[in-house]
Amino acid sequence: MKMLTRTAMLVLLPLSALAADPALDARNYPGPAWSPYIVGAGIGVLSWLTFYFSDKPIGASSFYATLAGMIGKIFARKHTGQLAYFKTEPPVVNWGFLFVIATIVGALIAALTGGEFVNEWVPPMWSARFGDSIALRGAVAGAGGVLMAFGARLAGGCTSGHGISGTMQLNVASWIAVAGFFIGGIAVAMLLFHL
Repeated sequence: MKMLTRTAMLVLLPLSALAADPALDARNYPGPAWSPYIVGAGIGVLSWLTFYFSDKPIGASSFYATLAGMIGKIFARKHTGQLAYFKTEPPVVNWGFLFVIATIVGALIAALTGGEFVNEWVPPMWSARFGDSIALRGAVAGAGGVLMAFGARLAGGCTSGHGISGTMQLNVASWIAVAGFFIGGIAVAMLLFHL
């Protein structure tokens, strides 16, 4: 009960700060641009609503397969139609596809309204370690994205599917996957940046 009360206070504290001073708004909030407590609670509510209305968990990794299938239908229709995966999961615009598009649009809105939109191709931490080459940064980021997407499909879920939906359902495999996300992320950061 004590933990629940403390968590509720952490979530409501940013709201009370805004209510106490009417001069504060989303553009000059003294804490982070968007309160991580409110955003986290919002993601939890979104998960509940997703289960309630669609009876499906939140997940993003299937987006890549759907997009690949859509591209395949344009350039290699016959081959794509013969693949076993696309026979059971036809590549169409569905709620999961729209979820990823809405996530990208939502991130843009959050960055713009939070005053955190930056036109930066090479982050300072990367630049200090590897230089200012946009091509190198793009190649490494692209390779990392491909590995991440492959791993998410191999694991049957990503940080959304396992990290949010799976852990919320107390799925043991999801908790193991999330531990793997953190261990892998820390190991790669230490290798890249010699932390």
